[in-house]
Amino acid sequence: MTRSFIVLLIILAGCSSELGVDELRFNEIQVLGSHNSYKLAMDAELLATLQKSNPALADSLDYSHPPLEQQLDMGVRALELDIYYDPQGGMYAKPLGLSLVATATEYDVQGKMLQPGFKVLHAQDIDFRSTCLTFTDCLYALKNWSEGHPGHIPIMVSINAKDDVIDQPGFVIPLKFDGAAWDALDAVLRDTLGDKLILPAEIRGEAETVNEAITDEGWPELASLMNRFLFVLDESVEKNTVYLQDRENTVLFPNMPEGDPNSAVRIINRPIEDMDLIKKLVKQGYLVRTRADADTREARSGDTRRRDAAVSSGAHFISTDYYREDVRFESGYSVDAPKNAYSAEGKTGIVDQSFRCNSVSAGSRCDRIVLLDRARPKNSA
Repeated sequence: MTRSFIVLLIILAGCSSELGVDELRFNEIQVLGSHNSYKLAMDAELLATLQKSNPALADSLDYSHPPLEQQLDMGVRALELDIYYDPQGGMYAKPLGLSLVATATEYDVQGKMLQPGFKVLHAQDIDFRSTCLTFTDCLYALKNWSEGHPGHIPIMVSINAKDDVIDQPGFVIPLKFDGAAWDALDAVLRDTLGDKLILPAEIRGEAETVNEAITDEGWPELASLMNRFLFVLDESVEKNTVYLQDRENTVLFPNMPEGDPNSAVRIINRPIEDMDLIKKLVKQGYLVRTRADADTREARSGDTRRRDAAVSSGAHFISTDYYREDVRFESGYSVDAPKNAYSAEGKTGIVDQSFRCNSVSAGSRCDRIVLLDRARPKNSA
């Protein structure tokens, strides 16, 4: 038997061996995410008023989500939160929109918006209802869910740090995110979630940069990241640069262009137009988030092209407003959470099944995952 034939046998044996779910790396899975995950429906009268003046904008805002914990129960494993800097409290306590309608329901009966700290809402004075009004409340919701569901895979949370001005009379002018704001943001994340955070320094390890670590060495295995959260700053290069400036041991992974020393996670929201780019980034080791739908268009029309492109692109986090169908529309559009055909219980206790093996990044490794009917006895409960 020749040496080359022996080597070939070894290779074939390795390829056919079973692979435990916990041996998959973080970038070798694909999960479902929600867009503006905190958002509640606008007041009907306020939405109707907006519909008269700007129907396209009104349509784009006509969606909502249940509390974060319910989404996680439904299999969502990537979330998005919009935050506003409010160090003194009270900036967003009395939205102008409430004064424009006669039948507005109660808002913030507990006075949460009077408290100092980051607030969570979509657009000041117009689209302001949220399942968790303060950033801290959102974080505690995530922490409590995580502690009640040991064995879950890592959850990605993207953050939009909002300070855009809506140039209309009476609208609140948000505070800019400066050094103090970024310090406060890192602090509240550390104080609330602590060791549940996946930090850039951990991923960097012994490498010179985070980018070098994920492109040369790859992401860690799921087993080492279970029951934890990775936070991404989904902002412009300019704003991300301000966040990174003179800051060591950051909490957030900035959405910086590929090749940047700090780049590890990319937000590429157009899966049809940017299909080739997404696949390239996925194969290079980046985590990628994309969107299956936007502005309620797909839900109204039933067009699944964007959804299907998002899935086939290999993007790791597929964001949607429709992980459940909106029964007001007749299209039947929705994006189902991935469900494994293999056991998600690995050697280290991963029991979460809300992901699929990512064939773009994992390739043939997906074929080696232990199947349910082989992993569990026929008579098991």
